[in-house]
Amino acid sequence: MKSELTIQYAGKDSKESDLVAMAKDAFKAAGNKASDIKKLDLYVQPENSKVYYVVNDDFNGEFQI
Repeated sequence: MKSELTIQYAGKDSKESDLVAMAKDAFKAAGNKASDIKKLDLYVQPENSKVYYVVNDDFNGEFQI
């Protein structure tokens, strides 16, 4: 089975795959390697256009969408 999650809010569309890629980019920009990611949790807050992420239950960050 293949699935796709799209979050629509205030005229914006954000696909799950795009948010995952943005989280990986933010993690790498913080000086880490994408290959270190074993688990990635995303928390989307569309009302303030932010995504909070947690990598491997240890590292957390955020980015704008």
